[in-house]
This record gives sequence, structure tokens and C-alpha cells, in this order.
Amino acid sequence: MTTKANFPVTAGSIVVPYGHVIGNEKWRGSEVAQRLQGKVRLIFEDGLGLVDFHLSNRTCILLISEADLVAGDEFKRRLVRFRNASSLRGIVIVEKTQISDQYYSGVQKLVVLELGMVLLPVANQGEASQLIVQLVREQSRDRGANPFLRRQRAPPAEPALLQALQRVPGVGKTKALLLLQRFGSIHRLCNASVTELEQVVGQTVAQQIYTFLHS
Repeated sequence: MTTKANFPVTAGSIVVPYGHVIGNEKWRGSEVAQRLQGKVRLIFEDGLGLVDFHLSNRTCILLISEADLVAGDEFKRRLVRFRNASSLRGIVIVEKTQISDQYYSGVQKLVVLELGMVLLPVANQGEASQLIVQLVREQSRDRGANPFLRRQRAPPAEPALLQALQRVPGVGKTKALLLLQRFGSIHRLCNASVTELEQVVGQTVAQQIYTFLHS
């Protein structure tokens, strides 16, 4: 049996092995859970509270579905409670569909400008699962990376990641590809400075991207 010492702690009693995802029990049987099976090691647990999916490096996913957006403001209260109570790095994935599109600008304002969290729009739960898989793979690569070796060329980008980037104002497919070639991962893109972004997409679009991702 693997000892607890080999597991990074994410929050309280929640521990997540590298390459694993701990999912909130409420997502069992959902499309996103079904698409994660076989690509990551998915474990369901009760009692995750505000969080939908825990990753291994103190990162967690709060997934806002189309139904959540249409139902009212409960998801907003959940995001605010998480931001006020948790020291974890929260990434908000939101289903931006034809039905929920009218609510998206309000979500963007709350998540990015008021709460200072990362927001990644997806078209459906299938894309959401691809982004979660991408995040897990990035963590595994970063854990095993030798800081004294030159970084290897990034692997081909996941389609869902490209599509999410193209929803950022001013970013089309070409700029999205350039950004991924330059930064290689969601984490590095979110941590990039305006100056670093300018080197790839120019001053105007760089500022739009930075404003979109940060408070």
C-alpha cells in the first residue's frame, strides 16, 4: 500500500495521488465523469463541499454547468464562499452554450474581475473533461521535470484547450496555437505577464487576455 507521505495534500483531510482526480459524488454517472474514466484515475468521495474535482497540486475545479447558470444565483454564492474560505487554487470551468450564453458575461465579471480566479469556458461536459485531463497531465509532467534541462517541445494541444482559448476576446485559432506553443500549458499561460503575452500576440490582445484571466 502506498504511504500517505507520497501523496500531496490538497486541503484538510483530502489527499490526491499524482495522476488521480477526486470527484464530488454528485458527478457520478455524469457525462464529464464518464469521459474521464480510462484517461485519469477518478475516485468519488462524499463531503467535498464546494469543490467538484480535486487535483494533486492544490488545484481544484469548480464546474458550473448549463443547468447551474439557468437555475439562478446559487453557483455565484458557492464561488464566493470558496474564494473566501479556501487557500486552494481554484479553476472555474463553465458551460457556455447557446442557452447559457446570456449569463456568461456576468459569470466572467464575477470570477475574473471580482474573485480573481481563472475562468475557462467550454461548450459541453466533454470539453470540460478534456481540460481536466490536460491539467492532470501537466501536473505529472511538471512533477517529473528536471529544471536543469531545456524544456521539451509541448505535445499537441488538446482540442478543448484550443477551443477554450479561442473564446478569450481577441484570440482566434492562430493566436491560440501560438500561445500554446509559447507557454505549453494552462498553468504557464495563466501565470504569464502582460509583457510575455505581448511577445506572442501584441500589446492590445495581450492586455485583453491578461484582463480576462486575472483580476
